[in-house]
Amino acid sequence: MSYLEHTVKTVPNGPRKILYLNWPLAILLATVAAIGFLMLYSVASGTLSTWAEPQMKRFALGFAVMLAIAMVPIWFWRNMSLLAYLGSLALLIAVALVGIEGKGAQRWLDLGVMRLQPSELVKITLVMVLAAYYDWLPISRVSRPVWVMIPLALILAPVALVLRQPDLGTSILLVLGGGAMMFLAGVHWAYFVTVIALGVGGVFTVLASRGTEWQLLENYQYRRIDTFLNPESDPLGAGYHITQSKIALGSGGWTGRGFMQGTQSRLNFLPEKHTDFIFVTLAEEFGFIGAVSLLGIYALIIVFCVVSALTNRDRFASLLTLGVAVAFFLYFAVNMAMVTGLMPVVGVPLPLVSYGGSAMLVLMLGFGLVQSAHVHKPR
Repeated sequence: MSYLEHTVKTVPNGPRKILYLNWPLAILLATVAAIGFLMLYSVASGTLSTWAEPQMKRFALGFAVMLAIAMVPIWFWRNMSLLAYLGSLALLIAVALVGIEGKGAQRWLDLGVMRLQPSELVKITLVMVLAAYYDWLPISRVSRPVWVMIPLALILAPVALVLRQPDLGTSILLVLGGGAMMFLAGVHWAYFVTVIALGVGGVFTVLASRGTEWQLLENYQYRRIDTFLNPESDPLGAGYHITQSKIALGSGGWTGRGFMQGTQSRLNFLPEKHTDFIFVTLAEEFGFIGAVSLLGIYALIIVFCVVSALTNRDRFASLLTLGVAVAFFLYFAVNMAMVTGLMPVVGVPLPLVSYGGSAMLVLMLGFGLVQSAHVHKPR
């Protein structure tokens, strides 16, 4: 029996596919979402309809989307990768032309029933197109300069559009996620050393441009850098967010103040308590133990993705699974570093916990691709 015949016979089909889902991964995702519902109920002072109920509906829709995507053969998603990537770029261009502005940034498209943030979608479509590219490219050519320029162009195109919104946080995630995909595909380490050196030089250039005619960042982004370096310099102004965040983190102690007993969130000292800073609310109410428990669940999700990727003989499916895992990791790592003062505040949500539709649905779409790769791998 040939390998192709063996593969066809060992890949599940029909209704049996549901049995081959990575159910531990699905249960962990639902557990994280349930924690999010609990925290959104808490920050709304015991009201479901404010944030928790809409989030439950979004997760239910997202879970259904994940199951639907999982039932579709992985080869279909490989063939759709370039089209999905180009479609997300078109949506980013549409944002620049007719997008909705909010809080000083133009990032959303009004679809009537919901607001879509295309910069979230491109995080997954970028992973898809890079996985398809390296699946097509012979391994012997991966590190050749001409073949390195193509993925760089694929990464920088959406980054340039997202920076115009402006959205520095998402731009950083796109660069890091794309770079991780290139590394996982086997691109030589010398390229990454060069990029890191250029990045350090770029940081110095950005700082040197402040106050000049060729200033590279917005003033509010420079204030975020100042706040990151010395938040106590303006505790009631630019440093207010991170100062209140640290107070809430410290007041939680080992076991926390108790459910719905967090003073910083209930008394509205903590800004963006239902979105970017919801991790701080959890840490205040459930303490160090609660925060580490959530981090442990996140780590288990990454582990299940990595195990699934390493046991998959399809290069596209393996790279796609690892890419989604990296994107998920960057979400929670950057958010936690941001609210604990280890990174500047760049507006990255806590995955499946922070209130928001676009990030929730896009993440579930990404995990649907992971499930499709898992269900349809040769056994």
